[in-house]
Amino acid sequence: MEAADQRNVSAVSYHFGSREGLLAEILSRRGGPVDRERGDCRDHLGAAPDPADLVACLVVPYAALLHTEHGRSYLQIVAQLRGRFAAWRAESDPATTKHLTRILDELERRPDAPAPVRRERVVALIMLLTASVADRARRIDDGRGNELDHDAFVDNLVHMGTALIAS
Repeated sequence: MEAADQRNVSAVSYHFGSREGLLAEILSRRGGPVDRERGDCRDHLGAAPDPADLVACLVVPYAALLHTEHGRSYLQIVAQLRGRFAAWRAESDPATTKHLTRILDELERRPDAPAPVRRERVVALIMLLTASVADRARRIDDGRGNELDHDAFVDNLVHMGTALIAS
């Protein structure tokens, strides 16, 4: 309401039904294009992709949001939802997370650990990705420097995510 210079406390309810409705609209508006990019990336990998390539499909489009102010705001909002990450399957909007779900499911099906361990790794991957990118967004917005340039940051995040999944 403050950013929109609104004084009417019921404006969110009027336009979006509730705070949750506003959140759903934000996630849909920014998350949908990211999900499509993830799908395009995954489609180019073939039938048996390497875990690092799958993680890159998650990281690269998401980290690209760092390049705009609106993208950085979105990244910081998503990071605030970390309490919901364990229930990502049940709480995700299928219309804007179809490819995210496909890639995470594929990573989770890897036969290198018991199913509960693989599920925990996927949640940890989501947390690592969202927290790292949101922290970088905050640093950019606050005018604080980042030691790594964007490409090195993305490459490092892909390596960390792959190590987490493939341990």
